Amino acid sequence: MTLPPNDICYRALKTRDPALDGRIFVAVTSTGIYCRPICPARTPKQANVRFYPSAAAAQEAGFRPCLRCRPEISPDAAAWRGTSNTVSRALALISEGLLDGESGVEALAERLGVGERQLRRLFDQHLGAPPIAVAQTRRILFAKQLIQDTQLSMTDIAAASGFGSVRRFNDAFRKLYRRAPSELRRRRSAPLSTTTLKLGYSAPYDWDAIVSFLGTRAIEGVELVENGRYMRTIEIDGAYGSVEVAPGRNHLVATIRFPKVRALLSIVARLRRLFDLDADVASIGAHLSSDAGLAPLVSKRPGLRTPGAWDGFELACRAIFGQQVTVTAARKLAGHLVVRAGVAVSADVTGDARLSKVFPNAAHVVATDLSTMPMPKARIAALIALAQAAKDDPRLLDPVGTFDEALERLLALPGFGPWTAQYWALRALRDSDAFPAADVALLRHPVVAEKGGRPTPKALLARAEAWRPWRAYAAQHLWTSDAEAAGG
Repeated sequence: MTLPPNDICYRALKTRDPALDGRIFVAVTSTGIYCRPICPARTPKQANVRFYPSAAAAQEAGFRPCLRCRPEISPDAAAWRGTSNTVSRALALISEGLLDGESGVEALAERLGVGERQLRRLFDQHLGAPPIAVAQTRRILFAKQLIQDTQLSMTDIAAASGFGSVRRFNDAFRKLYRRAPSELRRRRSAPLSTTTLKLGYSAPYDWDAIVSFLGTRAIEGVELVENGRYMRTIEIDGAYGSVEVAPGRNHLVATIRFPKVRALLSIVARLRRLFDLDADVASIGAHLSSDAGLAPLVSKRPGLRTPGAWDGFELACRAIFGQQVTVTAARKLAGHLVVRAGVAVSADVTGDARLSKVFPNAAHVVATDLSTMPMPKARIAALIALAQAAKDDPRLLDPVGTFDEALERLLALPGFGPWTAQYWALRALRDSDAFPAADVALLRHPVVAEKGGRPTPKALLARAEAWRPWRAYAAQHLWTSDAEAAGG
């Protein structure tokens, strides 16, 4: 990643500019500490500061995190805002814990379909640190957040943040912070069955738009949007729980109810993708505003994000349900599937009796008779084929190889055409350039309308060429504007 010129970085530090929070980290040579650019501490002399593109790069250079501005709750301590899909997919896999066990960089490179040397070069270019350093920084900063924001035991924190043992956790913490983990513990009363964390982002953030988008698609029993909060049931490796997300001040507040602490880091990573917390909306908005038609939409909603997905298989099912029907009809079809194949859970697990079902995994769908689903037989067959393929190959919907290769795997299944695959890539893969050009709402939007009627998908793709690499965000602006015009 290319940092802004040194003078601009220092000016941002002097003014505590939130626009660069998470994009640069400031290391002070006289103290050996690195900070966020918004740190309230006294501004050091320019001769004593260095700037890094990531927290991992600052720690790799020998600096330790500031205890005052807390880099662990910056918009993303390992944020990357470039255009390399390889780096983006690598960070997603790291956030899921791929490098927390015995797997090394070689295994990560193999999952991505690139050479190990090439992967290291890309990380050095974009993040200023190797993959292992990024993973280690992620672990230690997440542990620091759990220490200060929860009442989990040190043993649970070590497990939740991906350390193999408490001893390794203590050693790493003492080496970086020069004190024992317990010395940073804040005493507070909170139920041990829940974990509440702050999820940072770079403002602005259009919470109303994203919660409205999720709310209109919420599946009864699985999801609930109420009083500006989003809640849903979750399943990871056969364990069940729930998450609740609400807006805070320049952060979201996530309440996680889950029995396995080792899953916390993965849950947080999924929530960051679901709510698109790492988007650089200022850069995206500036690019899209060069289009005269999009400019008013961006100006109206400068903090608009593209909602992600909790689970790739779930979204693939929902994409099938959404073929050639309204959003309401698609949600009802998803509800029918949940009634037939979903797993029942109690209020003791979810914290709310209205959250009573978990969306079925591929094995549950395969084992369920779907012949009476109220939709065309071809679509039922597509759903069954998807579930069987996902059951046979658990990595079918993972970001293995390139985004194009992931789409090819979907397009090889019956019932998956370009619209379904592109919509899935936009939300499940977090592909910022995915664009379902055959979408009815996009084709009818006044911004893209042609004289005499709607453009063809081919014509729309030609128009959208100037929006690259942010076509997904352009689509989200058009969808949001269309829903507002329709009163939904």
